[in-house]
Amino acid sequence: MFDFLDSGQYDLLGAFWVTTQLALYSAIGSLVWGTALVAMRVGPVPLLRAFGTGYVNVVRNTPLTVVIVGCSIGLNQTLGFSLGADRFEDIGFRMAVLGLVAYTGTFVCEALRSGINTVPVGQAEAARALGLGFFQVLTLIVLPQAFRAVVAPLANVLIALTKNTTVAAAIGVAEAALLMKDMIENEADALFAVFAVFAFGFVVLTLPMGLLLGWVSKRVAVKR
Repeated sequence: MFDFLDSGQYDLLGAFWVTTQLALYSAIGSLVWGTALVAMRVGPVPLLRAFGTGYVNVVRNTPLTVVIVGCSIGLNQTLGFSLGADRFEDIGFRMAVLGLVAYTGTFVCEALRSGINTVPVGQAEAARALGLGFFQVLTLIVLPQAFRAVVAPLANVLIALTKNTTVAAAIGVAEAALLMKDMIENEADALFAVFAVFAFGFVVLTLPMGLLLGWVSKRVAVKR
């Protein structure tokens, strides 16, 4: 049933390695962009608040496929942005990361905003009474507690991000979903085995991540 794995025709580990890289780079970028968005949304500048609110509401409700294809067609093919890459494969990979960051950052932002709401208002007021500015209050007092409060929701976002990397196949990134498509076309007599292999691969990627971050969430939880 699984004879196609021994043929050497398919680079299964290479495809999942690309998926892992997509998830890793996108997770880092999403945390940074999501943190910046939440700072805009809770900040004192009306223009930034409006931008953050509008961006989150629009991008979060746009299909991820549209976001990633839009990055590829709009930024690369139309405007000529390549993010420093020369080869088609590298350009596609970086555009996929950009699209995943732009999309997933909105969910990180909302998770962090819910964490900020768990921080007692009196702590921020006490910090301002000591002469700290907004940025200092946010980075020294509020965000550290917010991150601790939302480890579990962020873990769910990260797991969803890992599964969402399959959308990168829409712009030709050689990750797991694109290889699965080729295997389905070539191994029509072993469809169940192909699905089982890729389902197991994603379980291997996401299950340990969920268990680890669940343990971290319990360890760092803020006791009220």
